[in-house]
Amino acid sequence: MKYPVILHNAVTILLSIFIAGCGGNKGAGPGEAPVNTPSDVVTLTVEQLKNTGLTIGSVSEQQIGGVLKLSGQIDVPPQNLVSVSIPLGGYLKSTAMMPGTHVRKGQLLAVMEDPQYIQLQQEYLMAVNKLAYAEKEFVRQRELNSSKASSDKVLQQAESEYRNVAITTKALAAKLGLIGINADRLSDNNISRTVNIYSPINGYVNKVNVNIGKYVTPSDVIFDLVNPEDIHLNLTVYEKDLSKLSIGQRATVFTNARPDQRYDTRIILISHSLNENRSAEVHCHFEHYDKSLVPGMYMNAEIRLNDSMEKVLPGEAIVSYENKDYVFVQEGERTFRMLPVQKGQAGEGVTVVTSPDLTGKKIVTAGSYSLLMQLKNTGE
Repeated sequence: MKYPVILHNAVTILLSIFIAGCGGNKGAGPGEAPVNTPSDVVTLTVEQLKNTGLTIGSVSEQQIGGVLKLSGQIDVPPQNLVSVSIPLGGYLKSTAMMPGTHVRKGQLLAVMEDPQYIQLQQEYLMAVNKLAYAEKEFVRQRELNSSKASSDKVLQQAESEYRNVAITTKALAAKLGLIGINADRLSDNNISRTVNIYSPINGYVNKVNVNIGKYVTPSDVIFDLVNPEDIHLNLTVYEKDLSKLSIGQRATVFTNARPDQRYDTRIILISHSLNENRSAEVHCHFEHYDKSLVPGMYMNAEIRLNDSMEKVLPGEAIVSYENKDYVFVQEGERTFRMLPVQKGQAGEGVTVVTSPDLTGKKIVTAGSYSLLMQLKNTGE
């Protein structure tokens, strides 16, 4: 009889339908996405694809000028930083300087006092007197020697003494010059126990390192002075952007506090070494000095780059998720894979994609965020 065979087939069909109903996608209709898909792949139903309105395109090459955005701090070149000290040391008797005080070249900064100043002036004046005597003695011995009334040895001794005293006198005069005393104007009537320290530049006092009554050695810095008229902007540029810059390029800079106030600068120096962060320093010179800009101030910079052929995508093709950038690559009629990318400069509605190479791939150029929401909702 055929009844057992028919019954067996009927049971098998019912069992298959039951298993499919329990293990399949609940409420799934024809063409819906399977449940078990990779976390970076989204498959749309026919209806979803129709409603999402995706646009498919590909990377293209375009001439991109773009703007490179950087940040950095205002700095002062070494030749505009001056450390003021006293070569012979001494006690600080008086000063009116405070950090931020504006000074002119030649302005009195401080008065120093020390017994060694008196001793140095004394030694110089005594050397001057000895020099006058040694010179007269040398002239007298030369006259005597010419008439053979004196030996050559005595003349040579007189000449040697005269030259030695002359050397000592000049050396003491040079020492006096180091502490600001003019040896030519020094006499026994104007010996002073104090010396003045004057500003060597126009600028302002950055630091005052001593107080009144303190003894300072020749190696101690009394004041730090800054001439801000030649301030530079020291920008930080990462390795990948370093080749885009060159000497003479112009940069527009501004502060966060006043983004509407723009300053014109020009690149004058590019460092040829990278630090541990794989970045280098680029120095920009301000075209016009502004007193409101002070060393240490943070600023932003925008540098126009030269045009170059780059592989680009429309800006809306790239989506951001958890601080990373992605595009969706079509892998089937209704299947799309989310692929991480590295962005470059942007401009005129397009963005440069530096990696990976997307040449020949079908890229979602519109509707990417809809796919991202669908992918993350499915994952949840």
